Amino acid sequence: MNRRLARLRAVQALFQIDLTAVEWKEALSNSLEDNEEITPFLEKIVSGTLTHKEEIDAILSKNLSNWSLDRVGNVDRAVLRMAVHEMKFIDDIPMNVTFNEAIELAKAFGGEESGRFVNGVLSNVVQAISKEEN
Repeated sequence: MNRRLARLRAVQALFQIDLTAVEWKEALSNSLEDNEEITPFLEKIVSGTLTHKEEIDAILSKNLSNWSLDRVGNVDRAVLRMAVHEMKFIDDIPMNVTFNEAIELAKAFGGEESGRFVNGVLSNVVQAISKEEN
């Protein structure tokens, strides 16, 4: 499973966890197709997103303009959480790669408006993380 597919499966699992509070390993298994297996990268992004959820949500809340995190659609919230986790906690993935992948996932699951929304929020997040690191 390549990283793009792993991200897609991660968003599906995070969405399911957010809606149903199912255990994360079960949600991961539910998101896989018949011939797919959980890869280390897939497990890392789902478990890491959940481990750092409070910090990620705080970052997102600070970077949402005129929105609260609970008003954000479930799919967009799952995409944003996963992307912030990658940007903040996984050093070997360039931020622009994560940024672009998140926008594509948002467009695929939620349409053009979701893509624009995720783009705007993540632009703010990237600026905040960059300031923090300098």
